[in-house]
Amino acid sequence: MLSTAARWFGRLYALVMNLPERPMRWAQGHLPDGRLGWLFVGPNLAIFGVFTFLPIVIDFYYAGTGGTNLLPTERPWVGTENFSSLLACKDYFDPNSCVRDQFWYAIWNTSKFVVLQVALMLVFSLTTALVLNRKIIGRGFFRAAFFYPVLLSPVVVALIWKWVLQRDGVLNAALVGGGMQPVEWLLGARSAFGWTVFVSIWAHMGFYTLILLAGLQAIPADIYEAASMDAAPPWRVFRRITLPLLMPSVLVVFVLGLIRAVQIFDEVYVLTGGGPGSATTYLVEFIYNTGFSSQVRQYGLAAAASLLLAGVLLVLTLVQLRGMRGTKGDSRG
Repeated sequence: MLSTAARWFGRLYALVMNLPERPMRWAQGHLPDGRLGWLFVGPNLAIFGVFTFLPIVIDFYYAGTGGTNLLPTERPWVGTENFSSLLACKDYFDPNSCVRDQFWYAIWNTSKFVVLQVALMLVFSLTTALVLNRKIIGRGFFRAAFFYPVLLSPVVVALIWKWVLQRDGVLNAALVGGGMQPVEWLLGARSAFGWTVFVSIWAHMGFYTLILLAGLQAIPADIYEAASMDAAPPWRVFRRITLPLLMPSVLVVFVLGLIRAVQIFDEVYVLTGGGPGSATTYLVEFIYNTGFSSQVRQYGLAAAASLLLAGVLLVLTLVQLRGMRGTKGDSRG
């Protein structure tokens, strides 16, 4: 009985798998070669258009409308009013002088976060890659250990560290066990900001370390052998050989780190919720709060802020592409 069922299942499976055969044979016989490729990429382009291009068009429309209604037909057209509201400031260095002060607090928090996180990420990733590129005991284990956090969901990472840093968490338990007082790690503005930087580096450093490690392994060993024959000191070898040849990989890590840091959201939202106050409210969280979690949902304002963020990301992407072309041109020269 089992064999009969398996036979019927096999026939049904073969029938379903052979259904596209006749249409594809017809297409191969009647469509020119230039159009046949569109038949294969068409479904993917349709899905990409529905879930990528259509939301972008909707975002532009919502950025030009006002009100709190969700349906597009119930939203009045206001033109560039949302952008003007976001950018209206007497002093751009003083968020309190801006009409949308929370937006500018989010920009300044994001700017500080990006500068600190990307700089430390580069230093730690490069140092780790240099160490893991040497012949050390347990090198394979340490490479896997450093890359493991990258495989975790950002929400899982934030929940782990929230469990460690909360008042009754692991870190305070260790402090109390050592005779010290517990610390409110996530309730102080500076400490909460510092921990968001640390957790972000811990979660993503393995990915950038892997890129730099691949760049180090692509450097020819003959160059280092020539340097050792000339008795060049390690610091000079790093400064004159390793770092210049590693600059294409460093540039990629720098720009990718910038793009990821500007979009920081998941870990911070779960870890601190943007608090205390607005100390860890970054740009993406401002957009989310404005459009989805506040009592008065201002979809147009959130859409305008997201387009400004998209403009920043577009500039960073163009910088990356230009930098990669420049490094390719230098290598050819």
